[in-house]
Amino acid sequence: MRTESNFQLSESQIQEFYKEGLLHIDFSFDHVLLDKIIEKTLPLYDQGMLKKKLPGLRIQDGWKQIEEIRQLAMNSSVLAALEQLFGRKARPFQTLNFPIGTEQLAHSDTLHFNSVPKGFMVGVWIALENIDKDNGPIFYYPESHKLKEYNMRSFRLGRGHDFYPQYEQAIQKIISKKKLTSSLGEIQKGHAIIWHANLLHGGSAQKDMSRTRHSQVTHCYFENCKYHTPLYSRFPFKQYREPIWIPESPDYVLPEQAYLPPTRWPLRLRRNILSKIKNAKFWENN
Repeated sequence: MRTESNFQLSESQIQEFYKEGLLHIDFSFDHVLLDKIIEKTLPLYDQGMLKKKLPGLRIQDGWKQIEEIRQLAMNSSVLAALEQLFGRKARPFQTLNFPIGTEQLAHSDTLHFNSVPKGFMVGVWIALENIDKDNGPIFYYPESHKLKEYNMRSFRLGRGHDFYPQYEQAIQKIISKKKLTSSLGEIQKGHAIIWHANLLHGGSAQKDMSRTRHSQVTHCYFENCKYHTPLYSRFPFKQYREPIWIPESPDYVLPEQAYLPPTRWPLRLRRNILSKIKNAKFWENN
């Protein structure tokens, strides 16, 4: 099934995305829609944290409560662009809304959302107001999507969020070792940034504490894949998931979200795999 839209990326835009791992684009979003999202999300944030501009404020899956968030996440031009980039229909499954900068350390989305075959996941970040160097733009490392996919196993860490700070520090060492240089995602209201799942990115510090930085991120998988969460997977098993897809229309009933049990392989096969890994010194860092 193809996405119904007349929107077309240019060949140079497609090349830019695959070269840089990121594409800055103006989809001509309706600013009234963006203003409505800000208006309706503001009362839902912790007002004490918002007043002090404390990082960490977000609304996850606000599309379940606010129709305008769903509309923006399912914008037909965005979905058409993603289909052009990946050759498969995009399937949005999560939204995140922010009133200020996140100040997150660099990370790759492949740790949180991955697929079989790999590489079929993308993030779309939309500025609900002007975002510049002073109100906490994202930062990213151009071409870092070409690095190997780093996960907890890459750094001999346990699975789960308890070990996430160690993962962040390990990524900092990778950035230093490879001498990567960051860029800022400074974009105007209504513009978007599409980033590759393996692009290293994070949130810069908010310098002007009198301002907000309203934005929305939509995470998308693509059709005809299996979906899993490496952060909670334990090699050689994958923690598969059944995402709740954001519906195309406002008339919907939410299903139950499900995590599938990790795939179990026959004991003899598991032993053979683990033996080969050990003999090949699989755990040595590159």
